[in-house]
Amino acid sequence: MDPLYAFVFAGLFSPGPNVILLTASGARFGFRATLPHVFGVAVGVGVIAALMGLGIGALLLAQPALTFTLKLIAAGWILWMAYALMRAGDLSGGKAGERPFTFWQAVLFQWVNPKIWAVALAAAAGYGIGLSPAGEAQRLATAFSGINLFVCLFWSFAGSLLALLLTTPRAWTVFRLCMAAALAASAIMVFL
Repeated sequence: MDPLYAFVFAGLFSPGPNVILLTASGARFGFRATLPHVFGVAVGVGVIAALMGLGIGALLLAQPALTFTLKLIAAGWILWMAYALMRAGDLSGGKAGERPFTFWQAVLFQWVNPKIWAVALAAAAGYGIGLSPAGEAQRLATAFSGINLFVCLFWSFAGSLLALLLTTPRAWTVFRLCMAAALAASAIMVFL
């Protein structure tokens, strides 16, 4: 087995913004309604991984001001999502306009998801096998998208199962606040 697969699985399965958002979405909106979010994450991480295989990681490392700007944008966006999750309605109807991420929102979120950038950069730097840049990009994109699809399906389904336990407004509030706090903490991790 290619060691890249184990690395990608460990990096993507562990808690981070996608895991937190997918678990919360599965609990709040259900597994089926969360599927566009799942597929968007799988495609988005594949695109980021492909870009790392093509060498964009080297550009980011060579431009500290650009890297810092991206970190600020990522932290701000993640904090905004944590705030929105904290203020989300209850399970019995919630607030008007609440819905899970769309496919494209999930794809675009990967551009400011620092965990994906870090895991993809580490994978490109540490697990290359000497292919051409296009070959490495394809290899990374396939590994990240394929493995992450199953990771995302797991976490969104786990969230939908959690909904069976979140039957009271208090239980949902505690869950929602814990998920929002974890998401906000991941914004801080952007700078570590």
